[in-house]
Amino acid sequence: MLEAEDWVAVSFVILMGIFAYFGVHRSLLKALDNRRDRIRHELDDARRLKDEAAKLVAEYRARRESAEREAQEIVTSAKAEAERIAVEARAKMEDFVARRTKSAESKIAMAEAQALADVRAAAAEAAVSAAATVMSKTVSGAVADDLISKGIADVRQKLN
Repeated sequence: MLEAEDWVAVSFVILMGIFAYFGVHRSLLKALDNRRDRIRHELDDARRLKDEAAKLVAEYRARRESAEREAQEIVTSAKAEAERIAVEARAKMEDFVARRTKSAESKIAMAEAQALADVRAAAAEAAVSAAATVMSKTVSGAVADDLISKGIADVRQKLN
C-alpha cells in the first residue's frame, strides 16, 4: 500500500510529465531568458546613462572653471581699468589745479601791476599838482607858465 508521501511523489512525477508534454519547461526557460535579456538591456542602459552623466558632469565642471577664469579676468581687467582711470583723473586734477593756480597768479600779477600803475599815476598827479602849486606861488609871468608846462610834461613823462 502506498502512503501519502508516495502518492505525493507519484503526483509530482505525473505533473512533471504533463509539464514536459506541453512544453512548460520551454516556456519557463524562455521567460527566464527574456527576463535575463531585459535585465541585461536595463544594465546596458544604466551604464550608458552613467557614462553620459559623467560626461555631462565633466563638461559642466569645465564650463564652470572656464566661467570662473573669465570672471576673474573680468575682475582683474576692471581693477586695472579703475586704476588707470584713477591715475588719469588724478593727472587731470593736478593739471587743472596747476592751470587754475597759474591763472590766479597771473591775475594777481596783473592786479599788482595795475595797482602799481594806479599808484604811480596818482603819485604823478599829486607831484604835478604840488609842483604846479609851488611854481605858481614862487614864479610869475610868462617864464612861470613856460616852466610849469615843461615841468609838468617832464614829470608826467618820467612817472608814466
